[in-house]
Amino acid sequence: MPTFVALLNWTDQGVRGYKDTPQRAEAFTAAAQKLGVKVLNLFWTVGPYDIVAVVEAPDDETATAVLLQVGALGNVRSTTLRAFGREEMDRIIAKATG
Repeated sequence: MPTFVALLNWTDQGVRGYKDTPQRAEAFTAAAQKLGVKVLNLFWTVGPYDIVAVVEAPDDETATAVLLQVGALGNVRSTTLRAFGREEMDRIIAKATG
């Protein structure tokens, strides 16, 4: 399945409720599972992003749907990156070099 890295920042609402972040993470994981998305890792970070989520989703649309769901709750805003593993990158290079 394709891998995605979501860089999340708390909104004002989200940071006010920082004590609830473990429960919100559990709710995110459960909501993701319902859409067929697997949360591989979830990290709380220091720096320009507050949380980094690494997920596998069947496709771009499904990954976007789960991030829209979590964003609609008003606690975070996301920037999402499609990530490629070593085998995927090998296939990409093979295609590019023909």
